[in-house]
Amino acid sequence: MRRQPFRAVLAGATVATTLAVLGCSSGSGSSAAGPPRPSGSPTSASDAATATPGGVAPSRRFAVGRRELTYNRGGDRRLPVTVWYPAKGAAGGSPQRNARVADGRFPVVLFSHGLTGRPSDYRALLTRWSAAGFMVVAPTYPHTSRGASELEVLDVVNQPADASYVLTRVLALAGAADDPFRGHLAVDRVAAAGHSAGGVTTIGLFTAGRDARLDAGIVLAGTALGVGTTFSGSAAPQLFVHGELDDVVSYQAGKAAYDRVPWPKAMLTLPDGDHGGALRGSDERALDVVTGTTVEFLRWTLYGDARALRRLPAQATRGGLATLDDRL
Repeated sequence: MRRQPFRAVLAGATVATTLAVLGCSSGSGSSAAGPPRPSGSPTSASDAATATPGGVAPSRRFAVGRRELTYNRGGDRRLPVTVWYPAKGAAGGSPQRNARVADGRFPVVLFSHGLTGRPSDYRALLTRWSAAGFMVVAPTYPHTSRGASELEVLDVVNQPADASYVLTRVLALAGAADDPFRGHLAVDRVAAAGHSAGGVTTIGLFTAGRDARLDAGIVLAGTALGVGTTFSGSAAPQLFVHGELDDVVSYQAGKAAYDRVPWPKAMLTLPDGDHGGALRGSDERALDVVTGTTVEFLRWTLYGDARALRRLPAQATRGGLATLDDRL
């Protein structure tokens, strides 16, 4: 089918259509009380990868492993999944396929790619998240990815359900006999993130398709489908990242979605940023700022590391490349 510009889809989609197609129930109500804070803290260096709020995130860099999985949600919804994860060995270098998982239990970040994208397009950012101590789970969506047999832009409204399905299957590996991920997934510490159409998918996971397992979200150059989108369920801090020169999803559209978030939130603004070139490594300085800010956000929300929250503003504003609206 002929490709529709993503900006046209955003302009033409309605909340009614989104809700009808998602067919998911909302949570029990929103709260602005702050991020979830279960008790507990690590008792040794090896426990750092199991830390809960009030704890300490790993300060070391890990080697990165890569694993390919494939799931099918039924019909034509085949979902190849790339997982980047902390691995044994020396940090640095290219991700090693099926490398042994590092010692510890690691929080999970569910990542959604943009229109005509693939997870590998974001390798520069996602491998840095993994090196910081996170399991990054990245599905390839059947009708919005590069190489899809039929590109269906509006299929983005089905993707929150795809993402939740993939999350369920991957988290189940934590207890699967003989699986390499057994005992290494912190199933109670999960965030969702996504770029562009993947940002739309991510917002869907906190609104009409609310997944109660999610503790936090990162929206990269994304927005909501419809002006009446309502965030639901228990408080889940959100970090938005958007370039002011974005000509695909306008900065104003991203800011409008950000303004509707009722929970602790922050928005990283890149005055010279486009639709996401920095995420793919085309601007190393901007990538460093986005990486530093998102890593500290994930350390705070998923490891409960209060020091990371204090470091976050400095990461966001270093080099004068970005500004931060900080309501965390």
